[in-house]
Amino acid sequence: MIGQGARILTCAALALGVSRGARAQEPPQVIPPPTGLLTEEAEQAHETARVVIDGQQLFRLRGYSGYPAPERARLIAERVEAAARDSSVPLRVEAAASAEGLRLAAGNRFLMAVVDADARLEDLKLDTLATVYSQRIEQAMRAYREARAPAVMWRAVQQAVLATLLLAVAVLLGVVGLGRLDRRFARSYDERIRSVQIQSFEIVRAQRLRGLLRGLIHFVRFSVLATLAYGWLQFVLGRFPQTRPLAERLLQLLLEPLGRLASGLVAQLPSLAFLLVLYFLTRWSLRLVRLFFESVEKGQVRLSNFEPEWAMPTYRIVRIAIVAFALVVAYPYIPGSQSAAFQSISLFLGVIFSIGSSSVISNVIAGYSMTYRRAFHLGDRIQVGDIMGEVTEIRLQVTHLRTPKNEEVVMPNSVLLNSNVVNYSKLARSRGLILHTTVGIGYETPWRQVEAMLIEAAGRTPGLLREPPAFVLQKSLGDFCVVYEINVYCNEPAQMPQLYSLLHQNILDVFNEYGVQIMTPAYEGDPEQPKLVPKEQWWAAPARPEARTDEKP
Repeated sequence: MIGQGARILTCAALALGVSRGARAQEPPQVIPPPTGLLTEEAEQAHETARVVIDGQQLFRLRGYSGYPAPERARLIAERVEAAARDSSVPLRVEAAASAEGLRLAAGNRFLMAVVDADARLEDLKLDTLATVYSQRIEQAMRAYREARAPAVMWRAVQQAVLATLLLAVAVLLGVVGLGRLDRRFARSYDERIRSVQIQSFEIVRAQRLRGLLRGLIHFVRFSVLATLAYGWLQFVLGRFPQTRPLAERLLQLLLEPLGRLASGLVAQLPSLAFLLVLYFLTRWSLRLVRLFFESVEKGQVRLSNFEPEWAMPTYRIVRIAIVAFALVVAYPYIPGSQSAAFQSISLFLGVIFSIGSSSVISNVIAGYSMTYRRAFHLGDRIQVGDIMGEVTEIRLQVTHLRTPKNEEVVMPNSVLLNSNVVNYSKLARSRGLILHTTVGIGYETPWRQVEAMLIEAAGRTPGLLREPPAFVLQKSLGDFCVVYEINVYCNEPAQMPQLYSLLHQNILDVFNEYGVQIMTPAYEGDPEQPKLVPKEQWWAAPARPEARTDEKP
């Protein structure tokens, strides 16, 4: 019972920190609950923390459930540093008995309490452990003050400036020397590599070899400069006590991330091997599928009810399906794919892609739809709305048209899908394209004469087909005239503007020859003189007879 009571008093005194005389000089302590006593087995397994001064570890301490080891070590380190900064505090650390164990103090400045639990952790007697702690604290305080002496600090500044000057000189020499090496390489080896390139015809490989050698020189330059910078940084930081802990951990700060990457890479080797095999299988599958559809496109492989021009669009769809399937299979094996950060970023990118690519996706789907609908092909003359042109390029998102005025129109495929597309070329290859124009002739002119004149005008127009023959339709019996429509066949939709112009010219000539007046667009009364062009005025200036090469005698 007496031993148990002593242990309770020891832990309570440790929580309170100091006796009444020293309590006024230290910050408030964390008081562990009275029930915080642990068994010896639990004390053996309890965590410990380091007491560090200027980057140097003095000793390790244990803690309690209400007074954890990191908090206890931090408070002791702060007390020791505060005592070391105060020049009025003596460097002699003395141990004094107390209810909780032994108190260590420098003068009247309380530093820490050593209890039985600390002695059991170190497997030493309490007074022996207190002596060891006192000596280490004295050494730390002495080193702390010596390192911050004005003469020492001034010497550290001089050494840092000298090291900086030496670094500048070394960097200058390194840059100049490696620059000369680079230029020497360019003069000495570029010609040799070029001659090998000409003899072996390995143009790309020669370029890669030159790039590899230059990259090696740049890597050597970077390595030298990085080594010099690291040495300078570690030396300068090590001169000053405030930065000396960072200098001692500098190499660890550089190597620790690399070590984590290496350990993580080793842990992920099975998954990476699976991803590598999956990558090569996917790439091999894509090549095999591409070869198959290229054979279909060239006609080497024939599929029933499958057009050759469908081959490459179908290959793109199959490629997307294969890549998507490979990504689904590979996703669980991607390093970090199961983490919440990875999933959040994937979800964010998916939302951004879905919002920003809605029009792109609609155009792509429209492009495939137009391809499989066979609405038009490359080289066809089509009209969409008021735009007419020749199809020069069909892409996934847009279709390129060249107008008769030699203008390029880039039209989104979604517009094509939602518009009426007139294809002038599709039936022109087999049945011919019908060109048609109308004229209005008065009721006093026999319709048979009008039809004969229109057919004669069509016969005079070069570029029109003779078979099937031209024909005339009477479109309407208007208030003032009869509307006639001449229909002719052609198989060159690209020549439509020129053919219409020639047909209109010949219609005017034929009607003038036979003295028939064209009454389009409106007629209100018969003029005193017929609106005819006499034959002697056909070539009025600036027209010239020799300008017409298609004129029939």
